[in-house]
Amino acid sequence: MYFQFATLLALTLGLLLVNFFEPGKVMSLTLPAETDVSGITSKAINVKDFISHIIPKSVFEAMANNDILPIVVFSIFFGIAAGAMGEKGKKIVEAFDTVSHIMFKVTNYVMAFAPFGVFGAIAAVVAKQGLGVINGYLYLIATFYGGLLFFGFVILGLICFVLKIKFVDLLKHVKEPILLAFSTASSESAFPKTVEALEKFGCSNRIISFVLPLGYSFNLDGSIMYMAFATQFIAQAYGMDLSVSQQITMLLMLLVTSKGMAGVPRASLVVIAGMLATFKIPEAGLLLLLGIDQILDMGRSATNVIGNAVATAVVSKWEKEI
Repeated sequence: MYFQFATLLALTLGLLLVNFFEPGKVMSLTLPAETDVSGITSKAINVKDFISHIIPKSVFEAMANNDILPIVVFSIFFGIAAGAMGEKGKKIVEAFDTVSHIMFKVTNYVMAFAPFGVFGAIAAVVAKQGLGVINGYLYLIATFYGGLLFFGFVILGLICFVLKIKFVDLLKHVKEPILLAFSTASSESAFPKTVEALEKFGCSNRIISFVLPLGYSFNLDGSIMYMAFATQFIAQAYGMDLSVSQQITMLLMLLVTSKGMAGVPRASLVVIAGMLATFKIPEAGLLLLLGIDQILDMGRSATNVIGNAVATAVVSKWEKEI
């Protein structure tokens, strides 16, 4: 319920921002021809494909492809079966718990080299696109980042205030994973650090180990907000005015289709491509965003981490474990 509530808030804010500031109409853009190809697979979204996708053919295939939702579905069935085994099931649970802590330690070793990787990633973007790309899209970047800041600090802050969760203290604990997600443009890279930070904040491992992985499938607030924002931005750029009913339909579709999206760079673009195909918006419009997607992705990845940290704290509060 909380994930759907937060998703609805993020989607609504994204649509309100793009409709109020109208970056697609205000900015002078050189539009790609409708026949141009972005290189991102687009496919109209339907319920049948979504349902068949969440049932994994092989859990190892899902892991290799970074498909979070099929892994979560498998994990739930595996957990139920392990619980039904009683004492025998405890052995495998304890073994996997040990493996998870080993993997966190391995991740900490890898993260020691993160600054070098971040430097290389950002240097590559600047070298390919040049600093000039930022100037041309400054209005769009400022509008979107303003929305992220409003959602991350005002809306989530109000949720914490209502539930009497120390929001500033929570931010202090998760500042390292937030910076890591921002610099790598990947919220998944910050997952182990987020777990450690939430444990130090006071959330129990029982809640964290259940809510946080689910959050990475169901509660990527920054990415979800971007989907609504970007789809309407491209429609505006091509002079297509989506009606209120169409935008509500888009919002409802994104409530479902955004689930299971990987928290890695460019994952949002795949969902956006599907939305463009559904509403007959030129798929070439994605080319308008590819040049600055790395910059936008940094902000939405950091917001994803804040959103999932707050979600974990909220459930911990409801369960009286914080």
